[in-house]
Parts: sequence; C-alpha cells; structure tokens
Amino acid sequence: MAEYTSKVVLGTGEVLIDLTGDTITAADLASGKTAHGADGAPITGTSTKDSDTSEDTATAAEILAGRTAHARGTGLTGAMTNNGAVTGTLTTRDGVYTVPQGYHDGSGTVGLSASAIAAMIPANIKSGITILDIVGTYSGESAAVQANKNASASLTAAVEVTPDTGYDYLAKVTIAQIPVVRTQNAAGGYTVTIG
Repeated sequence: MAEYTSKVVLGTGEVLIDLTGDTITAADLASGKTAHGADGAPITGTSTKDSDTSEDTATAAEILAGRTAHARGTGLTGAMTNNGAVTGTLTTRDGVYTVPQGYHDGSGTVGLSASAIAAMIPANIKSGITILDIVGTYSGESAAVQANKNASASLTAAVEVTPDTGYDYLAKVTIAQIPVVRTQNAAGGYTVTIG
C-alpha cells in the first residue's frame, strides 16, 4: 500500500506544507481535475457541476416546456406553455383580451375586429368628437337629406310611411283626409259615403 505525505516540517519547526486540515473530496473537485486529500493521497475529481445552484429560485413553471435546467442541486424539466405568437381581437367597446399564461415570442398582436374597423369612419362619428385617431365629421340633421311625403289614409289597412331611397329621414308626412260625402236620400235622411 502506497504511503503519502500530508505534512512537511523543517527541523526548525517551520511548516512547509500541511494538507491535514484540507477537506476536499473527489465529489467536490471538478471531473478530471486532480488534487491531494488531507492524507496526501491524490484525488481525481468526479463532480460534473459547473456552478453552484443552491441559491437559484427558478421553478419548473418558469422554464419553457421541454427545456431542462438545474436549481438547488436538482434537475428541472420546464412546464411553461409555449404560446408563440398569440393574437387576439376586440369586438366590443368594453372588450378585453386576456393574455394566456406562458411564454410569448413577442410577435403576437391584439387589435380591433375587421367589422369594428370598418365602422370607425369619420362620417359615423359626430363632428368634433375623436374616437381613437378618427376625427368625426357627421354634423347631424344639417348633413342629412330630409324628405317630405304625402300619403292617403286607409280604412282597411295600416299605412306605413318610410323615406324614399336617397333620403335619411322624413321631415314631414301629410296624411290626406279620407273623403266623406253626405247626400240626402229618398227616405228623408242622409247617406254618408266614406272613402
């Protein structure tokens, strides 16, 4: 059995080398590296750690799914969902898009729906009002085309009066009086003809 020297002392009492208080072990030493233990015997490192992870705070939920890492001396496999480029659409004034939990690659977008964008034109917004970046131009009745219309009443059906094509609303509707004719009859009374 080989004998190793772990302490060298000169005759004057001067200590040249003293390994007896060293605490290094093969597990503490990087794999493939060599040193000497407290007994002076050579040690070849077996540790494959490249850093101290004892104070790391990462959890599996904070590491992308499928990726691996180490924290607190333990291997971790990621559980964070990879959402990539998430997109969302707002369809109402009070619409809210809830961002899903997980990783996003930074190229996702959220915006108004196509129908909302199509409706957001200056002519649909009151003059002097700005919604988002659109300045309204609609100025109410003065900008609208009004119509006047005549109609005849009916004894047998309801009469519906609507603007003609090209008009925005009816300013005035005149309902003609139902004709009433009163004539004296042979019996001495009157015959009333309506309509």
